[in-house]
Amino acid sequence: MIYDVNVYLSQWPFRRLPNDDTASLVRKLKQNQIQQALAGSFDGLLHKDLMSVNQRLVTECQTKGEGILVPVGSINPRLPGWEADVIACHEKWKMPGIRLHPNYHEYELSDPAAKKLFALAAERGLFIQIAMRMEDERTHHPLVRVPDVNFEALPGLMKQHEQMQVTILNGMKSLRGAKLTRLTENPNLTIEIAMLEEVGGIEKLMKQVPYQQILFGSYYPFFYLESSLNKLRESQLGQEIETKIIWENAQERFVPKQT
Repeated sequence: MIYDVNVYLSQWPFRRLPNDDTASLVRKLKQNQIQQALAGSFDGLLHKDLMSVNQRLVTECQTKGEGILVPVGSINPRLPGWEADVIACHEKWKMPGIRLHPNYHEYELSDPAAKKLFALAAERGLFIQIAMRMEDERTHHPLVRVPDVNFEALPGLMKQHEQMQVTILNGMKSLRGAKLTRLTENPNLTIEIAMLEEVGGIEKLMKQVPYQQILFGSYYPFFYLESSLNKLRESQLGQEIETKIIWENAQERFVPKQT
């Protein structure tokens, strides 16, 4: 069983991707033993009406997700009335978390709006995913050049909300050394492997980050699903650690406990 914390529905704004319709995407996930996947929407990057974006996401997950897709709503704290989007994600659609794209929405994690967003998510018990980047800067459309998210303020935000779970998506191409160490000092901060490079990359990453804070993510369909699966085969993890990374770490953090 594999729990994929990083997939996207709808269409990438700048080109068509293979299997970017929900039915084909789910078929591919099932063929590769993905039993649960946290799904955001590419529409959340550039669309202004995020209530509609999130409604479409929920509908796709419910009607075509075959029990695999878990919708994770897009929130932009720079838009008027964004608090209503958070409330809808939580109360109306029963989402377990939200997904942020601060670089595409032009705010810093140090901004007052981000602090308010974190507080509202913490109050409602929602996890937060933050995408550091969406594509290599060398392939950006010339009119849409988007820098990586700056995570300098993230440890302070998380310290204010000690129970909050935060995952950095698409961060492993840029996060290295002291920056990564500082972020992962908080045990509630997790990272996923979609942009991790090098043969044996997970083994090398585990020298810096506890395996309990490493998750399986594919960034499918932007990346080939097989790319992340091969990263598991390239590293000698042992069955216990591999099971934690591909299923149990996410299950323990993101699946609501039954009361």
